[in-house]
Amino acid sequence: MVKLTVLSALAVTISSISAAAPTSQVASWPNGPFVTSGRWIRDASGTNVTYAGANWPGAADVMIPEGLQYQSIETIVSKIKSIGMNAIRLTYAIEMIDQIYTNGGKDIPISTALTKALGTTNGPKVLAQIIAKNPQFSASTTRLQVFDAVAAECAKQQIYVHLDNHISKGMWCCSTDDGNSWWGDTYFSTANWTRGLTYMANHGKSWQNLMSMALRNEPREPTNAAAKSTYNWQSWYTYIKQGTEAIHSVNSDVLIFLSGLGFDTTITPVAQGTALTPGSGKFSLSDFPGYANKLVLELHNYENSATSCNSLQSNLNNNGFSALGSNKFPVMLTEFGFQMDASTWKGVYASCLASYLPAQKAGWFIWVLSGSYYIRSGTQDYEEGWGLLSHDWSTWRSPSYVNGALVTMVKNTLA
Repeated sequence: MVKLTVLSALAVTISSISAAAPTSQVASWPNGPFVTSGRWIRDASGTNVTYAGANWPGAADVMIPEGLQYQSIETIVSKIKSIGMNAIRLTYAIEMIDQIYTNGGKDIPISTALTKALGTTNGPKVLAQIIAKNPQFSASTTRLQVFDAVAAECAKQQIYVHLDNHISKGMWCCSTDDGNSWWGDTYFSTANWTRGLTYMANHGKSWQNLMSMALRNEPREPTNAAAKSTYNWQSWYTYIKQGTEAIHSVNSDVLIFLSGLGFDTTITPVAQGTALTPGSGKFSLSDFPGYANKLVLELHNYENSATSCNSLQSNLNNNGFSALGSNKFPVMLTEFGFQMDASTWKGVYASCLASYLPAQKAGWFIWVLSGSYYIRSGTQDYEEGWGLLSHDWSTWRSPSYVNGALVTMVKNTLA
């Protein structure tokens, strides 16, 4: 009896110690919201986060994510996941939101969107193909419901979503005379732009994995004379303050990406703290009260004819990546790309970026995931030679690149 009493007391003591001992808990993915700290993006636990992903276009004429007539959303996301990528840059057009407002607040069914973009013969045909591959959809499924499904599948496979306002009018981007170049251009209404940003920021709150949003893809000098008169850094600053406020006012969780001038090839004044010409004012985080730790710089680069890696790296540094070295901002290369064949990836441009970006621990999105487009610049079922995936989105277009360089680039970026 004494022995049992002692053993019982010992068991109680051990139980008490165990109950008092702290238990380590792994934060649940995606462990947001993300914030910035100097050159880093950090999750809610303070751990550095870097994106390594691909562009998934959804801003062209149909205004839904591409490729769904060939593969299911699950299959496409699985391809991204299979090589270790952790993010997609998902693009959309402001026109989609404009049409929702014109339609009394209701989105357009994909049946209507496809017929309008592809015609009365091919529209229904492609719709049937999309539904066959994605039976959760129907003719009455709306465009935003397709975006929702992409975001949901990405969340299921632990892929971050970065939402990019690619263009105003739904079409192929980008040129100086497409009416979408700069605020005030033919299709680029500032009021509709801020309204669209607000709408998508609010809508995206239901996406578990919407971690960031971009203000605008590739601001560039327009041929439109009226818009061209304001094409400068000073005006850019006025507009981006409106855009960041439009997003943050309804969704304080997301990071906000700022793109620069010249097709987003330079954001030097922000990175280096020089004057926003033609004025003398400078970029200041104090102009973004309450969300100064939410801003990320983004650049694009397509110097495919580069013959020197040192020169390419120098250009990237001078155009904005110097902000990493000075510990001012996170900087990402949200677009770069090249022909997906057996040898281009071995050239100076592709091989240089494959080493430079991981070494900088800089996030990136390669252009482009698409093997084809519903329609591009008037051509239906357009072949994308730069696409990671084949025409029917089933296999890698250049297995030698994916296995010989891309998988390692992803791994080294996220290491």
